[in-house]
Amino acid sequence: MPKPVDEGQRYLPGLDGLRALAVAVVVAYHLGLGWAGGGLLGVGVFFTLSGYLITDILVGQWRSAGAINLKKFWIRRARRLLPALFTVLAVVAVWVTIGYPGELSMVRGDTVAAALYVTNWWFIAQNASYFSRFGPPSPITHLWSLAVEEQFYLIWPWLVLAACVAGRRIARTLAEGRELPWLRWAGIAVTLLLAVASFVALEAVFHPGVDPTRAYEGTDTRAGGLLVGAALAIGWPTRRMVRRPNCPLLLDAAGMAGLAVIGVLVWQTTEYSAFMFRGGMVVLSVATAVVIAAVVHPHSRVGRLLGIAPLRWLGVWSYGIYLWHYPLIVLTAPGGNPDSQPISGGKQVMLAAAAVLAAALSWTLIEEPIRSGRRPRLPFPVLEPTRSALAWARSGRPQAFMAAGVALGVTAIVSLGGLMLAGGLRASSESGGLLDRTAMSGAGSGGDAASAGGPAAAAVPVPWYGTSLGPEVTEAQDEADAQVAAPGAGYIAALPEPPPRTSCTSVVHIGDSTSDGLVLPAYQPNPAFRIPARYKEVGVQNVHPEVVGGTSIVEEYDNQPNAFKVATRYRKGGYNGCWVLALGTNDSADVAAGSNVDMAMRVKRMMSVIGNQPVMWITVKSLLSSGDYSEQNMQQWNQALAAALPHYPNMRVYNWASVAQVPWFINDKIHYTPAGYAARSELIADALAAAFPATTTTTATTTPTPTGHGHAG
Repeated sequence: MPKPVDEGQRYLPGLDGLRALAVAVVVAYHLGLGWAGGGLLGVGVFFTLSGYLITDILVGQWRSAGAINLKKFWIRRARRLLPALFTVLAVVAVWVTIGYPGELSMVRGDTVAAALYVTNWWFIAQNASYFSRFGPPSPITHLWSLAVEEQFYLIWPWLVLAACVAGRRIARTLAEGRELPWLRWAGIAVTLLLAVASFVALEAVFHPGVDPTRAYEGTDTRAGGLLVGAALAIGWPTRRMVRRPNCPLLLDAAGMAGLAVIGVLVWQTTEYSAFMFRGGMVVLSVATAVVIAAVVHPHSRVGRLLGIAPLRWLGVWSYGIYLWHYPLIVLTAPGGNPDSQPISGGKQVMLAAAAVLAAALSWTLIEEPIRSGRRPRLPFPVLEPTRSALAWARSGRPQAFMAAGVALGVTAIVSLGGLMLAGGLRASSESGGLLDRTAMSGAGSGGDAASAGGPAAAAVPVPWYGTSLGPEVTEAQDEADAQVAAPGAGYIAALPEPPPRTSCTSVVHIGDSTSDGLVLPAYQPNPAFRIPARYKEVGVQNVHPEVVGGTSIVEEYDNQPNAFKVATRYRKGGYNGCWVLALGTNDSADVAAGSNVDMAMRVKRMMSVIGNQPVMWITVKSLLSSGDYSEQNMQQWNQALAAALPHYPNMRVYNWASVAQVPWFINDKIHYTPAGYAARSELIADALAAAFPATTTTTATTTPTPTGHGHAG
């Protein structure tokens, strides 16, 4: 196979194997495979590897020629990166024009940003979440990572050149031109200080309870991984490896341990894990650097293991696989939205194979010919790696299989230890020691609440309201009806058919991002399925939606008022009516992250401003098993609502958590599909009718509301 390296570089097959593993977990994440909840960390592996290779090239040029040819460096980068990128952008543009003309205006701006390598800042400026999609995502949103790398490629070479020139002048002054070893250590120290500054910025920008896209995609906050790789290249360059004939067993063990740590992080974290923003990225970058240090040694067993033919070829194609996989996933999904329903196993295999095939064709027919100046190589690109893989399998070299067995054994042992460590980290740093699994089990989740072990949990019934959403909902209704318990005071029991009308003629609905799909036309095109229409079906005349992603009762996000301030504005404006509070998702995460305002105080704060007006709270649910947004934390919030009920006669709680179905959740396991939001709209409106029916003495009059209400976010 052609060696995909610049002239004068050592070709290291093990690094291509590392690339293959990194792109594999990213693809697995986007395909929705459950074991790859932290699959996006593959991008972090790419960052550290890129920082190492780019710095190794630059420092190598300086050592061999006494100069760095930046023009030649950037031309080589352009020939390597631009042809495949522009091909993908062109294909996506044509595909969207033909298949999704309504999305063309969105993709047009994204395409320009991708071509200029500013995709990350483009999406940040638009407040476009990489994690929580409330409509069809852009098929090229994943190109933010290429923008971060390219921005690094533009800035870092100048800094390396300046450091090399300064080092030469210092050497001439102090040692008559002789090399001073401490200068290299000084370069490593300065680079690591810059990395630390980036990691500190990452933690400072990240705020639990709000969308982490700014922290995750910012060049300033993600440069740390690149700089860790750069520091390794200064102290452990590939060109000096030939001077080290022996590879200690310790180096191989460290490399396997690094792979194990990466695997545990991919397996045990998610995109919402606060740990990843508070030290996890440092762990990932260091683990990747350790693997690289082992692989680049010429006698590394880890390098030989990762350099086997199948991984080597996937690594060569990894850039193309990364470019092609997400457009294929998005543009082949129903309505261009892969979160609208889970991807079946057969389709997952087909999409992965299609991405590999597209990357193979791109490498053979476009990338390699332009990079090397040679004509496309025949035969068909898949045949050569297939023959290489078969030859390797037939080689029968026992040492290869023995090395693989030892590697798997070491990985398993270290993974087990890492898993225990990760569990301890999550329990201590993310939950703050607040979780009581015994007391929480079953509360608000449709299970046996009486066995939860806590009085609040035992009081939670499982209400259900009839819908017209299809047979799968009917089956869930039958199951839920069989579980309905005698409701406690303030809880909403099962409704008759049809549901009663409500006495609430005016409703203020305050919600976070879990309400976005209730009001946004882009996510719910049919207005009849949105919650304003559902409220009016049960008798509400005036609906005032106050829905902003990231909303919580105490914390503020993106200069938006918190829920307490929104409610205060309405009360000061003379509002007198009913309230629906779909809050708690972000509040639970904020408390878990260490807020000094606990859950009970948050509920009390909202009730103090609402006074004696009718209010219905909505319980919360998550499918995440760890992190600040875990289901355990959501259940604690639901228990806080249950505990508050006896103190407020005007308060009701609709137990949405007991009826929310798993297929209604999108891949982030917090937000919902269009079908889920349609069900959520109808059920919340029906619950309001049950909470405050027209036949009761409780009435809600309509008065003028303050200006500035009714925005949606």
